[in-house]
Amino acid sequence: MAFSTTLSNSCTLQSSLFCAQKSNPLSLKTSILPNQVGNKLGFQPLRYDKVFSPNRCVGKIKASLKWEKGYKNVEVFSKEHLAVSLAYDVAQLSNKYTKERGAFTVALSGGSLIKYLRKLVESPYAETIDWAKWHVFWADERVVPKDHLESNYKLASDGFLSKVPIPNLNVYSIDDSLPPDGAADVYETTLRRLVTSNVIASTNGLPKFDLMLLGMGPDGHVASLFPGHSLLNEDKKWVTFLNDSPKPPPERITFTFPVINASSNVAMVVTGAGKSTAVYTALEDDKKSVVLPVEKVSPIEGELKWYLDKGAASKLFKE
Repeated sequence: MAFSTTLSNSCTLQSSLFCAQKSNPLSLKTSILPNQVGNKLGFQPLRYDKVFSPNRCVGKIKASLKWEKGYKNVEVFSKEHLAVSLAYDVAQLSNKYTKERGAFTVALSGGSLIKYLRKLVESPYAETIDWAKWHVFWADERVVPKDHLESNYKLASDGFLSKVPIPNLNVYSIDDSLPPDGAADVYETTLRRLVTSNVIASTNGLPKFDLMLLGMGPDGHVASLFPGHSLLNEDKKWVTFLNDSPKPPPERITFTFPVINASSNVAMVVTGAGKSTAVYTALEDDKKSVVLPVEKVSPIEGELKWYLDKGAASKLFKE
């Protein structure tokens, strides 16, 4: 059955995963906090007390979502509010896991996702997140030199990593001197070593990342797991490779679905009207004959949250 939900000044589609934020009197305009509030934060760690929860909504939007599919954690934003809310949620998770485990493990993907992390490099997060405890990985990577325009590492470095003080040793890029199969094997070996040393948590013999940040392509692919590709069914390897990506460049490495679905939290960040058909297919279409790769993202012990802008969610809206 379908249900209609209204996203207004008091959102009901709040995720328990990234903290159950409630509406508050702080309004968001161009920054996360009014100046007088931000100044009080100084250089103190963010407190997990929900005081600084952002206004997460974009106005009154009616959307039809499938309750029985389990997509309760779906939020729709303007592009600016998406970046604001994503930063808030990531910061809360960082605070949670650095306190609990002494480390925060984050896997990134490429595409437009990186630009939506831009608020993390601004106040209050730039000064209050414990960046030294971050460990950054890639859910997929193009097998190209690190300074290549197609490199996910370069994209993340230019837009995010170069602007925050994460130790270089905590940034785990692929060995771009190796062919795809060798790069995948070495990357999996690195993950296994970090699981053994408890930098990465584990569950049921798999690495358990604290946060997996994923985007989705117009065809419904996630990481470098494309529709109709044999790698969709890979369940033995943690990291695998492909030489025949339908989207250039053809040579890539990618996490497999068992690793993605072992994560504690998965953020699916999807923007742009060009992806609205895939969003509709994944969340709403009961008559489809093919399951999109994005629909295979289903954390076993963790939680999935969708961050959509109005363009990506446009085909979910009721007339």
